[in-house]
Amino acid sequence: MQPTPTTGSEGAAWAHGGVDVHGRVAIVTGGASGIGRATVELLEARGVSVAVFDRTGAGLRVDVADPASVDAGVAEVRGTLGPVDILVNAAGVAAGGPLTDDAYLGEWERALAVNLTGTMLMVRACIDDLLRNGSGRIVNVASTEGLGASRGTGPYTVSKHGVVGFTRSLAVDYGRQGVTANAVCPGATLTGMTAVIPEEARDTYARRNVPVGRYARPEEIAHMIVALTAIEASYVNGAVIPVDGGLSAKAD
Repeated sequence: MQPTPTTGSEGAAWAHGGVDVHGRVAIVTGGASGIGRATVELLEARGVSVAVFDRTGAGLRVDVADPASVDAGVAEVRGTLGPVDILVNAAGVAAGGPLTDDAYLGEWERALAVNLTGTMLMVRACIDDLLRNGSGRIVNVASTEGLGASRGTGPYTVSKHGVVGFTRSLAVDYGRQGVTANAVCPGATLTGMTAVIPEEARDTYARRNVPVGRYARPEEIAHMIVALTAIEASYVNGAVIPVDGGLSAKAD
């Protein structure tokens, strides 16, 4: 399917359910589940041609930590759907544990490889496409762990702080050329990553810590991601946006 050229007229603002993305081509990493999957569904509902990159084989089997895999996947998308207009980096792994554990170095390397280096490799592979018409959109899924820190999550926390910093660097480097880069920082969200936490523990955490009193649904995060991909979101650049039910607004 060839993408429909998008002129981005300001007079057509907020079409297609409030977000003008119709006819564009997107890649969503980690798009087989969780926030990534919800983002894919929302983009498709708004007329975007979406390529799913995921290690599970749902969509294109791409390992974002492997430069050759990334380059091959992006080339395939370019050859079938056309040049990439939107890149959503939602692939991620959880990692942590005590600093002195034997497994810590492996956790550190894995988190940085997927969460941070994978994000960089995807942007590098897509940047020429994103620059071609002055309206490319990059949305990196970071975390509230990229804004602060929790106990026992060092490798994950560091990787997400890196995603936030990389996003800001991209915004500065490419903003004049019409490419925006923004980071969405989800708080506690009902995904496969949090499914291992007992339901009672999740509920207790949400009641005690999240002002809205519950975990987010993936689609609630996806709506913010998709809003940032709109043609009309051209002045939102370098933003780091918590979508956390008010967690990051608390003083304690």
